[in-house]
Amino acid sequence: MKKIFLSIIMLSVMNAYCQQRSFKVEVYGTGQPIILIPGYACSGDVWKSTVDVLKGKYQLHVLTIAGFAGVPPVDTPVLKTVKNELIQYVKQNHLNKPVLIGHGLGALMSLWAASEDPSLFSKILCVDGVPHISETKYSATCSIDIKKEPAYNAETIAYNFVNMPEKEFETKEFKAMRNMVKDSTQARLITNWAVASNRKTLSSVYAEIGSIDLRNAISKINIPVLILGSNFKTKELSKKLYDDEFSDLANKLILIAPAKHFMIYDDPVWFHEEVKNFLRNGLAN
Repeated sequence: MKKIFLSIIMLSVMNAYCQQRSFKVEVYGTGQPIILIPGYACSGDVWKSTVDVLKGKYQLHVLTIAGFAGVPPVDTPVLKTVKNELIQYVKQNHLNKPVLIGHGLGALMSLWAASEDPSLFSKILCVDGVPHISETKYSATCSIDIKKEPAYNAETIAYNFVNMPEKEFETKEFKAMRNMVKDSTQARLITNWAVASNRKTLSSVYAEIGSIDLRNAISKINIPVLILGSNFKTKELSKKLYDDEFSDLANKLILIAPAKHFMIYDDPVWFHEEVKNFLRNGLAN
């Protein structure tokens, strides 16, 4: 009987997904629903260890955004479509107050969806992501320094993401990833996802990120939000950056990780303990 019930759930999920265009989704486990959204140019496989840790108690919906890591691209604007279809996905599948967990760009998407429909979700975990990336002094999403591209010049973006020779692009991405994750093997894996991504999608999404400013919109979010920020330069600088970015968000806790951007790989024990604690206890820390 239990197997039949689970089959019905999975069939419902897959039928609803057929109406989605802007992301691929894979579902694991049973229990309270959690939606995991990876970062820029990344595969949902970035959550593999997290899935292993949580699938015994939760139903995990792991997304990969269209155009990233080999998933077929969609028309622009990509992120706006992802946001709209994510809300639609939750409603179509009757997911009861799912938790949103997003890394980098995935955190931005989590905040965007929740700010538009605050009653739809129960908690948000932002993994090194902010509501307005172009205001930060570093880029957690791309090898190009956002501060040096304040206008998101279309010609520059097209060159870097569309016209650059593949080997040069791969070399550049790997060098950038070595600054975002400690282990070179993981840096190579992340680079491979970027290389498998659609260049036009990378270009359009990069430009779209710069136009999204949720710093005021997040004031509508009243559910618990845990922010895990990476430690860059100094812990004090990181904390100030996150305090500034999330100043309009009331119900939050900001913790600075003993790790780089890909803390999922750099310090998985610390990361998963914080995730499990948040899921069990909310912001009590």
